Amino acid sequence: MPDRPRVVRVTDIIAKKSRGEKIAMLTAYDAAFARLLDCAGVDILLVGDSLGMAVLGYSTTIPVTLEAMIHHTQAVVRGTRHALVVADLPFLTYQVSVAEALRNAARLLQEGGAAAVKLEGGRPVLPVVERLVEVGIPVMGHLGLLPQSVHQLGGYRRQATRAEDAGRLLEDARALEAAGAFAVVLESIPAEVARAATAALRIPTIGIGAGPDCDGQVLVSHDLLGLSCEHRPPFAKEYAQLGEQVLAAVRCYIEEVRSGRFPLAETGEASAGSSGPAA
Repeated sequence: MPDRPRVVRVTDIIAKKSRGEKIAMLTAYDAAFARLLDCAGVDILLVGDSLGMAVLGYSTTIPVTLEAMIHHTQAVVRGTRHALVVADLPFLTYQVSVAEALRNAARLLQEGGAAAVKLEGGRPVLPVVERLVEVGIPVMGHLGLLPQSVHQLGGYRRQATRAEDAGRLLEDARALEAAGAFAVVLESIPAEVARAATAALRIPTIGIGAGPDCDGQVLVSHDLLGLSCEHRPPFAKEYAQLGEQVLAAVRCYIEEVRSGRFPLAETGEASAGSSGPAA
């Protein structure tokens, strides 16, 4: 039997920075995608509350509930053997009180099976980060563009473009590290700000629209694979156009059904490729 792939731990992610190794992180929301991404060798699978937009059809991440996050985290964990699975704490699951944040984060680990949680914000959430780390729950921070604060920010705008805002972001990044966060996502900020934060921290930075100098990068998998029907962020790169291939395949199927070319006439034997129920 082939050897089981080595499971990525939080300590492995931290060690990658000290060795100068880049970290590859992608989103996953179900077992099928998780299995493919995991087999490809991705370091971290993020069960992001971006599932609200990528999968559930919402216009923001705000409607995503803890129950939805647990449900999707369970599916991703079932499809993963190698990658570190990190789950987002959704809107208002960690801002009300430290005790409530602890209960909700614990559910993502106990019920969802995640190995770590991610939350947005800097100094206002430090008591939460400290408490979670204190009880053994690894925490990934998130600074810059905070999707859960989209209404307050006035849309999905680039952040830390002014010197004073960049200074506050650096202070927040250092504070998150001091509180025990093992990594921090930097979203939609100038490359020079991300470079300064990466140099200032001992923990890894993971960029999304933050330039090439972060210790790692993350993308929404639907953007990477060309599966997003809506406008994708300008910093996202399409490595495939699977959406076009899906459209072509489905249109071909529809045409063959309507013309009577599918299915083929029965031969009296079950198809050798049949596996499991049809629907």
